[in-house]
Amino acid sequence: MKRILITAGFAAMILTGCSQMTVLRTQEMKAVGSEVEMRLDSVAAQLAQQNDSLRAELDSTKALLEASSLAQKRMQAEITMLSRRVSDESERNDSRQEEIIYRLDMLLGKSDKILAKKVVVSGAPAPVSMDSLEREAEKLVEAEAMFNTARSDYHRGEFKLAYNGFKQVYEQMKQGELAENSLYWMALCLIDVNQVDKAKKVFARMSEAFPDGVKTCPALFKLSNLYGEDCDIDMQKQYLQKILSTKSCEKSAEFEQAAERLQEILEKEDKKAAGEPVDACVPVVREAAPAPAPAPVSETETPAAETSAPVAP
Repeated sequence: MKRILITAGFAAMILTGCSQMTVLRTQEMKAVGSEVEMRLDSVAAQLAQQNDSLRAELDSTKALLEASSLAQKRMQAEITMLSRRVSDESERNDSRQEEIIYRLDMLLGKSDKILAKKVVVSGAPAPVSMDSLEREAEKLVEAEAMFNTARSDYHRGEFKLAYNGFKQVYEQMKQGELAENSLYWMALCLIDVNQVDKAKKVFARMSEAFPDGVKTCPALFKLSNLYGEDCDIDMQKQYLQKILSTKSCEKSAEFEQAAERLQEILEKEDKKAAGEPVDACVPVVREAAPAPAPAPVSETETPAAETSAPVAP
């Protein structure tokens, strides 16, 4: 009996120790679980912070890309404006050089023209009266002075004043190189004050009145550009082809430019016919120059529309 009690007590002690060990292990496991949970929460918090940081960097990079794209577009617009200004300034410089060369040619040839004019009376050459020569010389000198003054007015941006000056020169001369040049510059004045339709009429009638004139090829090329800016491709091709078919234009700079431009148009039309994507034509929006426009020129008032058309020299 005593052994049984001892055995039972020993067993009870063993069971009590096991129970205590189980409780300790359970507590340890709970502590480990709590520590793991805390570490997981810390890692999750770090990952969330890193995610927020990466998202902020991504937003910043996106904003920089958008700002760079906007700056690039502005730069392209500025480059386009500068290119147009350089082109306009180059054209004005060319016109100044042409004016200087023209004045030199006129001064060198003026005396020869006056002395070489003679009439034949009864089969024998006789000199023209000095009064007639003097009047003609005075008329030519006066027209040249008015033309040069109008050119100066044009370069100063006084387009209305320049237009009236060129018109006066044309009405005084009616024919010859001065008359042709006056019509050409009248059309330029109309373009600069945004009266493009009237400029087209003056260019067209000038090229008809002076088919072999020195300004015929530039006028035809100007017409092709104006119709191209209006997206009237048929009329643009018509004037480009007219340049290529005009014999006097074969050695001009406009001939090569017209050939290149016409080739570009035809290639674009072929791509469009084949279903390939091509850039759509966008009409140019013109802004009038800050100068008063010339008085409206009707078809009956346009000098080149007179029945007795000027004759090319």
